[in-house]
Amino acid sequence: MSIRDVYEDWSRTYDSDRNATRDLDRIVLERVLGKFHFESIIEAGCGTGKNTELLSRLGGNVVAMDFSPGMLERAKAKTAHLTNISFAIADITQPWPCPERSANLVTCNLVLEHVRELQPVFGEAVRALDKGGLFFVCELHPFRQYAGVVANYRRGENTIEVPAFVHHISDFLESARLGGFSLKSLQEWWHEKDKGKPPRLVSFLFERAG
Repeated sequence: MSIRDVYEDWSRTYDSDRNATRDLDRIVLERVLGKFHFESIIEAGCGTGKNTELLSRLGGNVVAMDFSPGMLERAKAKTAHLTNISFAIADITQPWPCPERSANLVTCNLVLEHVRELQPVFGEAVRALDKGGLFFVCELHPFRQYAGVVANYRRGENTIEVPAFVHHISDFLESARLGGFSLKSLQEWWHEKDKGKPPRLVSFLFERAG
């Protein structure tokens, strides 16, 4: 199955499946960005809306994008009571459905491991952000990927693995540099059950240059 097909299937149980990586990602987003407020936010790869409600509290308006209709339907249902969110079906490796310099924050969480080339995403993020805008990225740590860990879920007796690509820390930093970003922070994150293990997630906060 393609990555889109896998996420269409996973969307039925994504929120109810046990998933420490998903849960930690939500905590990381709030810890890094929870004290900020942004006029306009783009969520690139919103999935089932696991972070969308939080972003709606941090921003005047949020555009949440995903390439999976199933994921988007669940995100819409979860945030139906909120009036400052709009949704769009979009492949984030292709041109985004938003004007230039229309956002103050772009977030991309647990998405880029499923993207072969980082540069198109960084290019669209810098196009969409206004001067001084922030690009927040949180991904499965490459140390985990080196050990063969990939996103997966259960279907009956079968384990379904989501196709993934390894991006080294240097790949993120170089894509950011080429895209016109400067690095504000780089942090590594462990879930409470990860004692003695490599970090589960890595997060980057980049700033768009003038």
